[in-house]
Amino acid sequence: MQNNRFEYKYSVPTERERREIESIKRQYTRQDDITEANKLMHLRRLHNSIANTARLVALIIGIAGTLIFGGGMALVMEFSQLGLGIAVSAIGIIPMALAYPVYKLVFNLKKKKHGDEILRLSDELLGNDGEA
Repeated sequence: MQNNRFEYKYSVPTERERREIESIKRQYTRQDDITEANKLMHLRRLHNSIANTARLVALIIGIAGTLIFGGGMALVMEFSQLGLGIAVSAIGIIPMALAYPVYKLVFNLKKKKHGDEILRLSDELLGNDGEA
């Protein structure tokens, strides 16, 4: 005799799996469908984008300047190329000195670009609805 049984196994995702699934789902949510909970995440993402972009650009410029400066120092100390080493080090000082002004410039440009949206989202989350 044949055993024609139907078996069904059901498992509920764990809390960790549920958070991961929700995180992936949020990445595919259309911007039009931003709910109250997602507005705060969107606000944080915009703010972090502004700060992190400026920080990254300044770090790249500062590190490049530091490496150039170090190369000049190596020319002086290891290869006894005093004139060339000082010139290369002086060139390396320029990007190191410009790193912070570039940070402020990029930060202010990004802030100007996304500031209105951040203020709008902040007002919505605080319940001000444009009142100032």
